Amino acid sequence: MSELNIKPLADRVVVKPLPAETKTASGIIIPDSAKEKPQEGEVVAVGSGKKEEPMTLKVGDKVLYGKYAGTELKLNGEDYLIMRESDVLAVV
Repeated sequence: MSELNIKPLADRVVVKPLPAETKTASGIIIPDSAKEKPQEGEVVAVGSGKKEEPMTLKVGDKVLYGKYAGTELKLNGEDYLIMRESDVLAVV
């Protein structure tokens, strides 16, 4: 992966969403129009945290986040989300 030229501020993290599922468990191919927005991704950059709340996430963590969490961002042709650490629901 190329070096990311963005440094999130305070309690924000940059997440690279994992690709959406293309098949169901039974093998049915899902068309693009029916795919759901992925809710799992990998942390690629973290901010320095707030004075009273240090960051608990680190680069490389696989995380789950809400369906509408974060702000979409496109860098070097790749899609990313930037969100607050509190928008992350769990580390997988």
